[in-house]
Amino acid sequence: MPAERKSVEPIAAVTAPSRVAAQHQSLLHFIGQSAWSDEAVLAKVRALTLPALERSGPIEAWIIDDTSFPKKGRHSVGVTRQYCGQLGKQDNCQVAVSVSVANEAASLPVAYRLYLPQDWAADPVRRKKAGVPESVTFQTKPEIALDQIRAALEAPISRGVVLMDAGYGADTALRTGVSALGLTYMAGVQPHTSVWTRTNPPPPVKPWSGRGRPPTRLRRDPHHVPQSAKEIAGCLPAQAWTPVTWREGSLDPLTSRFARLRVRAAHRDYHLGEPRPEEWLLVEWPPEEKEPTKYWLSTLPEDTAFDRLVRLAKLRWRIERDYQELKQELGLGHYEGRGWRGFHHHATLCIAAYAFLVAERAMLPPSGRREAAQRTVPRLPAGYRPRGAPDPAGAPRGALHRKRAAEAYDSPGSPP
Repeated sequence: MPAERKSVEPIAAVTAPSRVAAQHQSLLHFIGQSAWSDEAVLAKVRALTLPALERSGPIEAWIIDDTSFPKKGRHSVGVTRQYCGQLGKQDNCQVAVSVSVANEAASLPVAYRLYLPQDWAADPVRRKKAGVPESVTFQTKPEIALDQIRAALEAPISRGVVLMDAGYGADTALRTGVSALGLTYMAGVQPHTSVWTRTNPPPPVKPWSGRGRPPTRLRRDPHHVPQSAKEIAGCLPAQAWTPVTWREGSLDPLTSRFARLRVRAAHRDYHLGEPRPEEWLLVEWPPEEKEPTKYWLSTLPEDTAFDRLVRLAKLRWRIERDYQELKQELGLGHYEGRGWRGFHHHATLCIAAYAFLVAERAMLPPSGRREAAQRTVPRLPAGYRPRGAPDPAGAPRGALHRKRAAEAYDSPGSPP
């Protein structure tokens, strides 16, 4: 649409220039007040788009992430001072949590919900003014994401590995909840994440002495403690690091050095009766860097190929592509209202527009099938000349038919 901002007023001016005021009111009601279901619309969008997306390959991943919208005032629903990814610092903003499904060719958001900060959730006056439903209570972002994963499992969506960055992967409860749902994950974690290795295994439960209650929890020894992921990576031998290429970049293949080993997450495992299951620790250390830069924990099977681990860890770039296009091209951040319903209605329509683009692109090479029907451009009829075009049989401009003009002037009956 030829409008710089995709908010209600510019859309009204473009779609109904002769009745802007009436169109403006209609769109305001449709976005901000109309009681249509976001979930039902997203379900329909999903049903229409996923078959086109899956033509290029099966769904490989479910990607958890959030996006932020800087705000100046304090009256827009969910606005508070918090970390704003768009600005890279703490500031006044709204944050929405989403889950997208993705393969190598494309991705699509299938769930989207505004994070309601605790000060908003506990303020009945602001809740009522913004139209926040009574069923919405305070939840952390990882809790919202886990609810979205549960809802996606109940929908007809092909399962994939759950991908998350370190902001979500550092939440042990989220990783545990994903595993409890029967899904595998590839979760970014912080360098200080503590883990046990096969050479430094977790301590067993202390044997029962025969008196008192039998021990039921792991008990750490001051001389036997887990190590941080960064400490382990720094002790790995040179042969443990392998160059892996995960995809083609815009100029060159994307390649870096990686190492992997089997570990057990150790975070507060002294409250558990047995160690956590073994999983992969994947570490990236680019050759030009002085130390490792990224760490992941993954519950993918032990026989998973090294390049597949890396490719899935790096597939999370798709969500960045989603939000870049949704914001820059489709106006996801252009909503100017303050209410809960309008915020989600606006986002749902942006996602529907993005889904249309995903489906259309899936039909075009190289993403689409090679056998997809190509449009035939009709040929122009022989001798066709657009209106106003010069006669191709005429003389060039320099000649200007001077001889023909002179003969016409000298002929009998010609004007003096």
